[in-house]
Amino acid sequence: MTARIYQIQKNAMQSGKALTHKWVLEFAQAEAKTPDPLTGWAGSGDTLQQVKLNFPSPEAAIAYADKNGIAYTLIPTPPKTLKIQAYADNFR
Repeated sequence: MTARIYQIQKNAMQSGKALTHKWVLEFAQAEAKTPDPLTGWAGSGDTLQQVKLNFPSPEAAIAYADKNGIAYTLIPTPPKTLKIQAYADNFR
């Protein structure tokens, strides 16, 4: 049972930074998904894929993983880069 710990990033459609301060512990996929013979939908018997735990800091997530014996991978937050551009630059 392994997990990954990462910080939520805002997507391209978001202008605000709501919920981007939270850290998530998400379990890795333990078994491959197989198509259901009747409906064709993909599914598996692994219920831990559905679990996402939110934490206020990476230290809290790491403490939870250590306390429960969960192997984890900490994914660092990529640096934020800003592209400073004036409106007039669209017409050059």
